[in-house]
Amino acid sequence: MKTPALIAAIALATAACSAVPTDAARTQGLTLASWNTEHLAERNGTGCRPRTDADYAAMRAHVARLGADVVAFQEVESKAAAERLFDPAEWTVLIEDRPGDARTADCGGRAQGQKIRAQRTGFAIRKGLAFERQPDVTALQLGDADLRSGVDVIVRPRGTQPLRLLSVHMKSGCSAGDSNAACAVFFRQVPVLEQWIDARANEGMRFAVLGDFNRRLALPGDAAWADWDDADPANADLARAGGDRKATCNPRYPDFIDHIVLDRRASAGLESFSELTYAEGADHLSDHCPISARLR
Repeated sequence: MKTPALIAAIALATAACSAVPTDAARTQGLTLASWNTEHLAERNGTGCRPRTDADYAAMRAHVARLGADVVAFQEVESKAAAERLFDPAEWTVLIEDRPGDARTADCGGRAQGQKIRAQRTGFAIRKGLAFERQPDVTALQLGDADLRSGVDVIVRPRGTQPLRLLSVHMKSGCSAGDSNAACAVFFRQVPVLEQWIDARANEGMRFAVLGDFNRRLALPGDAAWADWDDADPANADLARAGGDRKATCNPRYPDFIDHIVLDRRASAGLESFSELTYAEGADHLSDHCPISARLR
C-alpha cells in the first residue's frame, strides 16, 4: 500500500512542461528525464530515422526546454550521436558499452535502403553534477547482442542524498498481456530487473529506474509491475512518477510505456511530473516524447 506522503506527491504531478531550473534550484533538488530519441544516428541521413542538421538542432532545443539535470536516453547509435543533442561543454554522456554497429536488416518505410543502426541506452549528466558510473547491467541482454543492457550510475547532487539510477530499454512488442512471442523475451527480463531493484532496495541509497519499458505498467493488474512493486524488500514499494495519468504525445497511444520508477525513499521527494510534447502541427522529433520528474 502506498503511503499518504506518496499519494500526496503523485497528486502534485502536473501536465505542465518543466521550466529550466536555475543554478540555485539545482542545489536544492534534481530533475530526472527520459527520452527515447527514435533511431538517433551519428551522421546525417543515416539509420531508420534519417535526419538533417536542422533536425538535430531542433532536438537540441527540445533538450534545453526539458531543463533536466540527468537525461536517460534510448535508441542512440553511439556517444557521438548522443553528443549531437547533448553538448559536451554542458553534458557528460555515458553510453551502453555494447559492441556492434549496424544490423543487416533494412529499415523499410521512409528509410528504405538504410540499415538499422545500433540502439543503445545511456545517460547525459549535466556538468557540475558529481557521479560514479557502475558496471552495465548486461544480464538484461539475456545473451542476445540485439537486446539492450542497463546503464547504472550514482549521482551526488549538492546539498542532498545521492541517488542511484538505471537507464533501461526493455524488449519491444509486449506492451500488455503475455501471449505473443515478444512477451516470452520480455518476461525473461522482468526477474533480471527485479533482482537489480531488490538489491538496491536493500542498500542505504534511494534509486530510480528510467527509460522505455515498452510496457503499459499503469494497466490494472499488470504482471510486470506486480513483480517489481512488491514491497519486498520494503524499499521496493515503488511508484511511477507519472502515477496513473495518461500520455498525450500521440492520441493513438494514451498509455505511457516510458516511465520514471522511484523507490519508496525517492518517491517521498517527488514534486512534479511532466511530459514535454511537440508543437501542434509540427513534425514530431521522435516517436516518443520526453518525460521528467522533479525531486526535492
